Amino acid sequence: MSVSFEINAQTRAMAGTGASRRLRRTGQVPAIVYGGHQEPEMVSVGHNELLKHLEHEAFYSHVLDLKIGERSVKVVLKDLQRHPAKPFVQHVDFLRITQDEKLRMSVPLHFINEDTSKGVKMGGQVSHNITELEIVCLPKDLPEFIVVDMGDMDIGQIIHLSDISMPEGVSLAHTPDSDEAVAMVYGPRGGGDETEGEGEEEGV
Repeated sequence: MSVSFEINAQTRAMAGTGASRRLRRTGQVPAIVYGGHQEPEMVSVGHNELLKHLEHEAFYSHVLDLKIGERSVKVVLKDLQRHPAKPFVQHVDFLRITQDEKLRMSVPLHFINEDTSKGVKMGGQVSHNITELEIVCLPKDLPEFIVVDMGDMDIGQIIHLSDISMPEGVSLAHTPDSDEAVAMVYGPRGGGDETEGEGEEEGV
């Protein structure tokens, strides 16, 4: 993995809406750490520090170092609650990991070589139907993203789930009912109308 993230956290004793509201007033975000065959632990993290991490796409699909006092806990981000109208994070859920237990995570798709594909060069337009996948893997195999190469795409061609090459040790979290379309290249807009117009003019 090319990047690493360290988050400073503090233990918190008080739970409930009132206690969480008071925490937020001090610039802290209430959070919980669970999993790993241990009891859930209530913590808080700095709002500004968290926002800086959230600017990085990899933060959402990466093993994180959560520093709780003198301890360091390996976690992944499992849930994030934002204020419905303001740019504030209200609560965070972290999941402890163990190296021998598989994770179920959503990771983004990165589409590459779109601009140089044959279909786009001919005036086609790319449509993304799926932008992330839910996968299962061990923590050591967790990818920051999965690459979808569109370099060979022609107009009218579709990339399906079965066409995506999964990294070693990574599999889809569930078997889809059908081979879903991930992305495709459409023909140029207005192409059909222009052809019809030319034909009508010739017939006059």
